[in-house]
Amino acid sequence: MAVALYARVSTVRQAEKDLSIPDQLRQMRAWCERNGHAVGREYVEPGASATDDRRAVFQQMIAEATAKHAPYDAIIVHSLSRFFRDAIELGLYERTLKKSGVRLISITQPTSDDAMGEMIRRIFSTFDEYQSKENGKHTLRAMQENARQGFFNGSRTPFGYQAVEVDNSTGKAGKKKRLALEEDEASLVRTVFHLYENGLHGQDMGSKQIATYFNERGTLLRGAKWTRTRVHAMLCDTTYKGQYVFNKTSNRTKSRKAPEDWIIVEVPPIVSPQTFEAVTAKRHERAPTATPPRVLNSPTLLTGLLKCAVCGAGMTLMTGKYGKYRYYKCNTRIGQHAKACTTPAVPMDKLDTLVLSALADKVLTPERLKAMLKELKQQFELSRSKHGEVLRAMQKELSELETALNRLYVAIEKGLTPMDDMLGQRVQDLRNRRESVLGEMARSQATEASPLSALSNAQLTAFATSMRSRLLDRSTSFPKRYLQTLVSEITFDGEKVRMQGRKAAALEAATGKKMGTYDKVPIFSHGWLGKYQSSKPATSKLRAHCANLLPASAMASVLAMPSQ
Repeated sequence: MAVALYARVSTVRQAEKDLSIPDQLRQMRAWCERNGHAVGREYVEPGASATDDRRAVFQQMIAEATAKHAPYDAIIVHSLSRFFRDAIELGLYERTLKKSGVRLISITQPTSDDAMGEMIRRIFSTFDEYQSKENGKHTLRAMQENARQGFFNGSRTPFGYQAVEVDNSTGKAGKKKRLALEEDEASLVRTVFHLYENGLHGQDMGSKQIATYFNERGTLLRGAKWTRTRVHAMLCDTTYKGQYVFNKTSNRTKSRKAPEDWIIVEVPPIVSPQTFEAVTAKRHERAPTATPPRVLNSPTLLTGLLKCAVCGAGMTLMTGKYGKYRYYKCNTRIGQHAKACTTPAVPMDKLDTLVLSALADKVLTPERLKAMLKELKQQFELSRSKHGEVLRAMQKELSELETALNRLYVAIEKGLTPMDDMLGQRVQDLRNRRESVLGEMARSQATEASPLSALSNAQLTAFATSMRSRLLDRSTSFPKRYLQTLVSEITFDGEKVRMQGRKAAALEAATGKKMGTYDKVPIFSHGWLGKYQSSKPATSKLRAHCANLLPASAMASVLAMPSQ
């Protein structure tokens, strides 16, 4: 009988350092010689798990065995676990082979071809599956403990790092490894974060643009080209701020595990936590669910912000004379009859200049910023007094919870109360509430620290000067980025332009970086809900210069800027 041999080990390391595959082949060849079988093919598969069928050599063997004219009559394995460690899958593949006239034979687990032999093979395969799961459980437990001790478990290292051997203090055989910086790669990682956070030459850069930047310069990512997906994954990886996560996904299903199963391994950071958090906030802000891609990618200044005050529709860029003239026009008038809305089209350049001039001259002035700062400090002091009352109430509840827990512990230790299921549930409920109160206290205490308290008049003056020059510079994407962050909506009714935004956003921008060195739009907290509005009457055709469009009454409205 012509037969094929199939030998397998689970890992490449076993194949390189172990004698398992040579021993399997030697025993199977000797068995075939004793039983008078001719070996036609030998299939060797190093480094492949038998818990699934994602094995190239295995699939090749099955394809040849089930072909119209199979080259052999049986597949010989050392044990059924070499073929499959899943009882159901083994049965399915064995049935497939049997339909093609090919038998599956184990030299160490011989069985007959009748119903009894089939049942015994199922028992063998069930035990193999159980043993595989038990081995996996114990292996994972050992790897988890290894990670808790700060060691690396030997998979592919993250880009920017290398695995270095360290002394094994446990005294056991084998070397332990830790992650250390690989400086050439780490430098590229820092460049990725810098480009995403700050842009290049005044222009924003997303994941796709960063990948193109490296590819155009011939810089490879460990021999491969950069892609948007790889850049995005790098920007999301907490390893680069010093927190490598082990046991995050299942090796078999690739599904994400619950966060409580993750193990955080402290590693040398490549970027600062502040940089990582700033990039994370910017990613969330630029996500399609938060900001439409057309708003981010359009070169038009007011895309996504400008709306018609009459009908509420957005206003879109339109062109005339083959692009010579550019206008903002109400979408209602574009999609329906021209008389469906009364708001006229407005020249793009003039409206853009009007908005930026209003922001620079009437909002971002030292006097206006100082007034806003004074108002917000008053609101903060009032809020802090309320926080103090809430915090004292939570401290009282925490004290009561700890007293109740201590009483239960003492009663259990002295044997005064039996430890049954009901008491155990009560203890757990108290502990859960205690953890909840501690979390609420931490969040409440965090709100007491305001960056606004550190602002000085000199800082506000320097910030206003810097912002004015940057806002009026239309050669970069800075004006649009700042508008997207600071302003929430701009409306136009043909006579007036009304702009709404957040007071605290402008002040928090002043706390984000050393004055006079702004080269990026800071990320703002949306927890401050104060808004401001300004109005600027303008002629329907905007004939005059923007600086001359403000009568005295409107200017007073701008300077007053009442809170909404």
